[in-house]
Amino acid sequence: MTLFDAYLMVDWCANARRKTGKDSVWYCLLTRKSGRATPPECNNPATRIRAVGEIGKILADSCDKQVPTLVGFDFPYGYPAGFANALGLSDKSAWRAVWDAIAARIEDHEDNSNNRFEAAAEFNRGVSGGPFPFWGCPPDRQSTTLTSRKVRPFTTGTLPEYRLTDRHAKGAQSVWKLFGRGAVGSQALLGIPRIAKLKADPRFGAVSQVWPFETGFQPLACREQRDWIILHAEIFPSLLRSRPSPGQIRDEIQVRNLAEHLARLDEEGELRNLFDRPAGITDEDRCMAESEEGWILGVR
Repeated sequence: MTLFDAYLMVDWCANARRKTGKDSVWYCLLTRKSGRATPPECNNPATRIRAVGEIGKILADSCDKQVPTLVGFDFPYGYPAGFANALGLSDKSAWRAVWDAIAARIEDHEDNSNNRFEAAAEFNRGVSGGPFPFWGCPPDRQSTTLTSRKVRPFTTGTLPEYRLTDRHAKGAQSVWKLFGRGAVGSQALLGIPRIAKLKADPRFGAVSQVWPFETGFQPLACREQRDWIILHAEIFPSLLRSRPSPGQIRDEIQVRNLAEHLARLDEEGELRNLFDRPAGITDEDRCMAESEEGWILGVR
């Protein structure tokens, strides 16, 4: 029996306006019925709020029908080790404290307008009093605590520039980078509050867990031994080589390919091992990833 019967992969965005098509939110849902995978369904909502509303309905339906569902968003779920401590957050686990701090500062509206640059500048003020560690913004959004370019190097003794998992994922960008080609920092600031809201949803939050923060690194148990239905895991679709045909949109093809790939691994009995402890990491690194930094599913 497979671990999941539904795979929901989400390509996130940080647009400040309503947008569809290239460089906007895409999600793909692949389900399995009577043991066979059905054709994947992709959708392209124009705003993050609409996307999360649609995703929430899918997850509520999964719970109502007891359908084990794997959910992946393509932005970092954690920050390099030390960020929670630098913000003076110590009342709960590091990853959860950072999630709550971000959710408390981010304003993301119905039309996609948001305050991500102001929130990042506020975090910088609390950590360093200057433009560190977050960087990257349009020239007209610069301030004394946020600049368009990185002006302070990440050196020994400061916060790391990359998480451990990022250093093992070819092409992964730093979560501190908010703007410019390949930047993922803004997606994280605007995405983490959305996952936190999904986790708190009374319809399904009690049966949702986040890997590896709440599960630890271990092969997933069979369905009968689990107390959850929904599992959230950070994804990086670029780990798979996707080559859109002319006229196709890369974001759509990437989430579809990843959903199909994970479903195939599940059918072959190989998916459970992706949730196990990555080979070669130390006990200290394991603790760091499980408590604060997180990990990209598929990076071994």
